[in-house]
Amino acid sequence: MDNLTKTKWDKAAPTFEIMAGGGAEKRWKPFKEELFSHMSGRVLFLALGTGLDIPTFPKNKEITAIDISPKMLEVAQSRINAYSGSIKAEVMDVHELTYEDNSFDQVFTSCTFCSVPNPLNGLRSLRRVLKPDGQLFMFEHTGSRYYPFKIMMDLMTQITRKMGPDMNRNTVKNVEEAGFEINEINHLFLDVVKTIKATNPA
Repeated sequence: MDNLTKTKWDKAAPTFEIMAGGGAEKRWKPFKEELFSHMSGRVLFLALGTGLDIPTFPKNKEITAIDISPKMLEVAQSRINAYSGSIKAEVMDVHELTYEDNSFDQVFTSCTFCSVPNPLNGLRSLRRVLKPDGQLFMFEHTGSRYYPFKIMMDLMTQITRKMGPDMNRNTVKNVEEAGFEINEINHLFLDVVKTIKATNPA
């Protein structure tokens, strides 16, 4: 377990929803609902946090959810209890998943890989527990290729990574380097906020 990361998010848990901002949740809700509507089979949801994404989940699914922060999951418990299906929430580090190989049909992430300390190893770990031809669905914010956003996000990351996310990750490249086949990328705001759909090749 990465205790430094665990401690960082435990400290953030009480005020996380203030930092996340209700306006952002409303803005991205339709896009998350569309992405999560594809949930089927055995689903792993990475970094449940305080459960802000739960209201956008389709009804009556069986979901395994993990987060490195037990404090985050404590805040999420009321939303977990209110969900119409089943959410089994566990404290776990994505770099040290305890699940067997080929355990899940699908993996979902939501603004996660801006914060995973070693994103490439984290994605490889997800690929290990995903069945051959299993699907990866991601809602992520990433770095930008365009001026002046690239410079701004590189500078912002020097501050934000101490409190939470990196702002300049190249998540698409990391997904490819981890061995996934990218099927679709949808840009929702410039080239910064996007959904990524990928497959674990057989």
